[in-house]
Amino acid sequence: MTEKELFFLLALQKAPKIGDITAKKLLQHCGSAENVFKEKRKNLLAIDGLGSFMVANILDENNLKQAEKELAYIQQNDIQTTAFFEANYPTNLKHCVDGPILLFYDGVINLNAPAQKIISVVGTRQVTSYGAAFCEEFVDAISPFNPTIVSGFAYGVDICAHKSAMKNELQTIGCLAHGLNKVYPKAHKKYMRQMMDRGGFITDFWSDVEPERNHFLRRNRIIAGLADATVVIESAQKGGSLVTADIALSYNREVFATPGRTKDKYSEGCNNLIKTQQAHMLTSAADLVYILGWELEESNKKGVQKQLFAELNPDEQPIFDYLQKNGKELLDVIALDCQIPVHKLTSILLGMEMKGLVRPLPGKLFEAV
Repeated sequence: MTEKELFFLLALQKAPKIGDITAKKLLQHCGSAENVFKEKRKNLLAIDGLGSFMVANILDENNLKQAEKELAYIQQNDIQTTAFFEANYPTNLKHCVDGPILLFYDGVINLNAPAQKIISVVGTRQVTSYGAAFCEEFVDAISPFNPTIVSGFAYGVDICAHKSAMKNELQTIGCLAHGLNKVYPKAHKKYMRQMMDRGGFITDFWSDVEPERNHFLRRNRIIAGLADATVVIESAQKGGSLVTADIALSYNREVFATPGRTKDKYSEGCNNLIKTQQAHMLTSAADLVYILGWELEESNKKGVQKQLFAELNPDEQPIFDYLQKNGKELLDVIALDCQIPVHKLTSILLGMEMKGLVRPLPGKLFEAV
């Protein structure tokens, strides 16, 4: 993207009351952001959905003045940018109708690697010890698949997910509800350098934008839009993580939620998502791996070798014996014949796969190695 293209995109993004959906309509009609500002007023008024008030907002000269200042900041601070029509714009976000026309990011972010797996992890800021432990175990368990972990860099589940990702040397990305020259919460400043080395931060807010309440709800569409699936780990009956889950559903993305006790305040939201069939129940990483159809690549198995029979635990031994005797078999048939609930069986099979004992096959089939 040229400096001129970025300048006019900034001006369009700055126009009051012109959201990303309308901005994309303008760009499609006019051909470029520069042409939007050169277009005659009567031609803009002829575009479906644009009235005189919106056109006046677009053509306000203050947009160009503000864009000039922001462009200078971007250049002086080596801020990276990407527009929705560029190849390096996140692929998943391109499919979201309200995806930002322009993103700003800092760090070593890569969201378009071949066969990349991206998971958003969200939840309450008042995370319990149960929620924190589950988050750490979940990220650790899926780490052999080398996923990118996306969250909001907030207190609670968010920072737990980021820290767990960094511990497992995974790419992790914080979606901010403010500009890149702000830090919120300030207590998390100590994690920023490590985050930048393992991924970084992304936002569609300009550098001087403060972290206001409505901005957090707006940034949730980026958290949901970047990912293949959204995982909710603990949520009260109402909260931003439920908004993120709702947005993910509107994008036709998978949603997972961790169940909790019926009377626990910070399990009400997750339990309701599961009860209303808006989310898959997530009791272990195996549930997500199974539903998303993930498979370990040879390069990511880290030299895992087939284990000796003596190293099979009591849960694994009967399954391995069954598959050796029967050959390829369906997950549901294994569960029935071995008298093991499917949700528990998927977890055991994932552990066995990582030991090199079994391999998954298309059509929910498994076989002993």
